[in-house]
Formats: sequence, structure tokens, C-alpha cells
Amino acid sequence: MSKNIGRPLAYDSNAASASDGVPGFIARPEGTPVYHGFRILEDVQVEGFRFGMITNFEAQETNEGDAFVVAPDDSRAGLVWDIGSNLNFEEVLPFEASRWGVWAVSLPHPMRTRDDAKKNLESIVPALKEKWQEWLKKFPGERR
Repeated sequence: MSKNIGRPLAYDSNAASASDGVPGFIARPEGTPVYHGFRILEDVQVEGFRFGMITNFEAQETNEGDAFVVAPDDSRAGLVWDIGSNLNFEEVLPFEASRWGVWAVSLPHPMRTRDDAKKNLESIVPALKEKWQEWLKKFPGERR
């Protein structure tokens, strides 16, 4: 899966930061959710789940990267993705109060555009919903 080979990041330069001159994704202010400071693609939404971009596939096409998903209640989970013909959905990190896991996923479509991202999100929403609902039962009332 995703290796550190210098892919461009999709950070929000306007995101609040806990430290002057440091991007918000590095110096996340207290009380902000995980993945704060990275871009949420509001136009990439499927059944209330929104796609958050960490690896900027719009700036540089890639076959693997990192992302996150924002559930309808604004809770979040991480994604380590690659492009593959065999759909894959495996746990990388378990549930915790602030995040409903990190998941390694194989996506069926290239990641070049937001339309591609939406098609790929559609392919994993059923599995994401299931994990999100499990997390809601395990951490009732947690919304960080």
C-alpha cells in the first residue's frame, strides 16, 4: 500500500493552527477532529459520506495514497488506498473514540478527478457504513 515517496498533500492553507506558521494538519488545535487541515471534497459525497483528500491526486495522478472519509455525523475514518481489480477492505488501525479506524482499501477506478473519487467512494460506502455503525455502538456519544 501507500509508501512515503513524496506525493503532494491536499492541505487547507486556511485551516486553523495551534502554532503560528505551522499548517493546521501538523499543529491541530485542541478540539478539532482528526484529519483537520486536510481538504474535504464537499462535492464528493455518497449517502452523506464525504471524501477527504490527503494525497492530492488532482495535482499528481497516483495509483495509491491516503485519504479519509467524513460520516454523516462528522466523525471520521482514515483510508489507505490503492487501485486494484480485487476490492479489498482491511483494518489498518482499530476503532478509537476519535476515529472509526483506518482502512486499507483497493479501489476499482483510477484517481484522477473528483468524478473518479465519487465512483470509488460509491464502491466502498456499504463497507464504510457497516464500520461506522459498529463504531457508533462501541463509542456511543463520541463525536470528536
